[in-house]
Amino acid sequence: MYTELSYDLHEHVGVITIRRPEARNALTFTTYKELEDAVRTSTARCLIITGADPAFCSGDDVKQIMANASNRPALTNMEPRLTPAADALLHTDIPIIAAVNGPAIGWGMELSLMADIRVASEKARFGELFIKRGLCCDVPGIGRLAQLVGRETAAELLFTGDIIDAARAREIRLVSRVVPHDQLIPAAMELARKIASNPPLAVRQLKNGLRRALDPDWKELGAWVSTTLSQLFKTEDHKEGVKSFLEKREPHFVGR
Repeated sequence: MYTELSYDLHEHVGVITIRRPEARNALTFTTYKELEDAVRTSTARCLIITGADPAFCSGDDVKQIMANASNRPALTNMEPRLTPAADALLHTDIPIIAAVNGPAIGWGMELSLMADIRVASEKARFGELFIKRGLCCDVPGIGRLAQLVGRETAAELLFTGDIIDAARAREIRLVSRVVPHDQLIPAAMELARKIASNPPLAVRQLKNGLRRALDPDWKELGAWVSTTLSQLFKTEDHKEGVKSFLEKREPHFVGR
């Protein structure tokens, strides 16, 4: 059914695995669409999202999305809206566990933030790398990160684009636990089965209550993010961020 991810149902637990290991599970437009569909159509009582080793998700595929000239009009004239995959993840009533098996970078970190619980392998890495591409993050980096780690630490991660390891992520409470790499999926599955064994209507209402109490208006924030990204995609700094990445050199930003 899918070409860039898989969906497997184990009794009441659904497992979504991004499967582009040759590109460190970088996201294409196809991956985004398949992820949205998998979440929206899932009948599971609990979802696990992970990546095919060696990465969880390295964010957008720079070559296919940002460096492809044919995509430029779509990027610079975005409809003011929440990213459809983010809309599905943030509004589903199904509890989500991110089983972070390796680098979760850029939108990969955003993906982990949209989960209710993050379980990390000792090989996990986290980084809000958008600033290095002259861009702002998506809505979870603004609406969820500070809730988890505090405003000051969130600002440091967002403004620097620094990548942190699993131990540091646990220290700042970005993840709930860190486990040996070969125990990641078993640990996530054990937790998911425990959640799925509880009354599903009550679990979903609890998730809805957390959303009502803690989440911002995702659609309004999504409109702001997409409008802002449309502007930033036009800047020289964004082009330099992409070019320097492809050329494997340090960028030189000029503020234009």
